[in-house]
Amino acid sequence: MKDKKNIKVLEVIDSLGWCGTKEQTYLITKYLSDYFDVELALAFNHNEMIEKLKDKVNLKFYEYDNGSKRRFNIKNYLRLYRILKTGNYDVVVANSSWAFNYILAVYPFLKRKPKLVAMRRSGFLPSFFSKHFKYRFADKIVVVSKDVADLLKEKNFYPEKIVVIESGIDLSRFKPNLNYRKEIREKFNFREDEKIFINVANFQPWRKGQDILLEAFSKLNCERCKLLLVGHNTNSEEARALIKKFSLENKVIPLGFRYDVDKLLNGADYFILTSNSEGIAGAVLQAMSTGKVVISTLAGGIGEYLVDGYNGFSCEVGDVNCLARKMGKALSLSTQEYKELSQRAIETANKYSIEKTVNRWRNLIEQIVDLPKSENK
Repeated sequence: MKDKKNIKVLEVIDSLGWCGTKEQTYLITKYLSDYFDVELALAFNHNEMIEKLKDKVNLKFYEYDNGSKRRFNIKNYLRLYRILKTGNYDVVVANSSWAFNYILAVYPFLKRKPKLVAMRRSGFLPSFFSKHFKYRFADKIVVVSKDVADLLKEKNFYPEKIVVIESGIDLSRFKPNLNYRKEIREKFNFREDEKIFINVANFQPWRKGQDILLEAFSKLNCERCKLLLVGHNTNSEEARALIKKFSLENKVIPLGFRYDVDKLLNGADYFILTSNSEGIAGAVLQAMSTGKVVISTLAGGIGEYLVDGYNGFSCEVGDVNCLARKMGKALSLSTQEYKELSQRAIETANKYSIEKTVNRWRNLIEQIVDLPKSENK
């Protein structure tokens, strides 16, 4: 255990489920607790987060998540107010847009006001209202890629507040593992000559582009290829209907949410992401760290580390024909070419360790605590 500084931090997350935002919140909260007194405010029935952190940090429950109605439940706000009022926090981190909304609703009523850090993970430009009535209250705005930072600075979106801290991955978990490969391929009865593509993303076609993915995969015309869909609702009726639309029922395996993503990645040969919008796409980095050859759109900050033909393959957002072509190119790689791309992918992903990410968070929190009051707001 490292020596802790006398700084108290509250991480705030809203809603249930698991995604890149929840993964990062979990990892940062866990590792940052080695340096500061860190607590996490979350929904009462967020079972995945509770199970992962219950013996590591203090959990503060404020939200009953009953879908969109949760945003109008005054008791959720009152519970968060009590947590903030009694917690004596130095810094509060809003890990999502709605977490920040919750905080700002009760913030004016606090006598002792902690410093506020807001996260911006996506590449969407916030509205005029959000800029002037929301993010102006943040002491710092953390974005997960230089691409997002450049977009916000170009639009004069509080450039003095923006800090780039790329998402980190747990390299102790996501790494090449031949035993996992054997286990997964035996579990799904994959033949040795079958080539397995995998996509890890919650089923949100408007953002994650599963419609583009399935159209591109249907153009591949590869009899020995299969595609695993992993993430919340990828096994839903809506997802299955989309699979049927492209006549891929015998080639696409919708798995839904899984806890064994590290094993599934090792069991596959290629990773494909067809997102329309991303921050930095931790799923791509996780795949690269396991040595997968990646095919991805250049959404958000992906182009900051994925170099076409060097450590994977890339296409512009929405380019179905390019995606099909690059999948075909990946399939045609020789054993040596695959090995070289795989090794360069691993070397790239190793630069994005969660330890490096947390160290930057540590430095930011120490800096923000020392900000004079004149800089606050």
